[in-house]
Amino acid sequence: MSLQHALLGVLEARPMSGYDLVQFFDSSTAWIWAAPQSQIYPTLRRMERAGLITGDDEPRGPKLTRTVYSVTDQGREELARWLSTPHDPSPPRDPFLVQALNFDTIDAEKAHAVLDQFIAEQEKAAAEAEAHRQRLLNKDTMLLKERLTRRDPSEHDRIARLKAHVFAGVAAVARTRAEWAREGQRLLTED
Repeated sequence: MSLQHALLGVLEARPMSGYDLVQFFDSSTAWIWAAPQSQIYPTLRRMERAGLITGDDEPRGPKLTRTVYSVTDQGREELARWLSTPHDPSPPRDPFLVQALNFDTIDAEKAHAVLDQFIAEQEKAAAEAEAHRQRLLNKDTMLLKERLTRRDPSEHDRIARLKAHVFAGVAAVARTRAEWAREGQRLLTED
């Protein structure tokens, strides 16, 4: 997945400024796609040059302006093309798995403590994803509300369920990783 497609998906719901997008990616989307500010702004400029989005300057206070980006027809076509294309899974790149793979080289108590922290992080991630899933089912997120204003009311429940399903998956993965780490703790104490 590219940041370009993540941005198109968000902007398809509603126009946003670069700042709004940075805030959005720092909050809800971070569960599935992390994007630092240093990547968002250059990508927006490339997308604008490619005709996928347009940027309109809007006044912000007496002397300032901000650029608000909207998806063009060409951008919608690109998003639809990308969404309709199967993609290979990204190659794994998980520093924690590298760490766990080498736990045999350190004291079991230290490895156990690292796993304790990992379990706590995964349980927190699962709870946050479940809470977001529930907000989606209740149609109570800003972006979903915006998206639904542009869709036929007969589609609203299905759209909310589809989006909530993604976060059910995020929660399930986090719970599975926590259980996997607990099994690792048991293995550390075996003879």
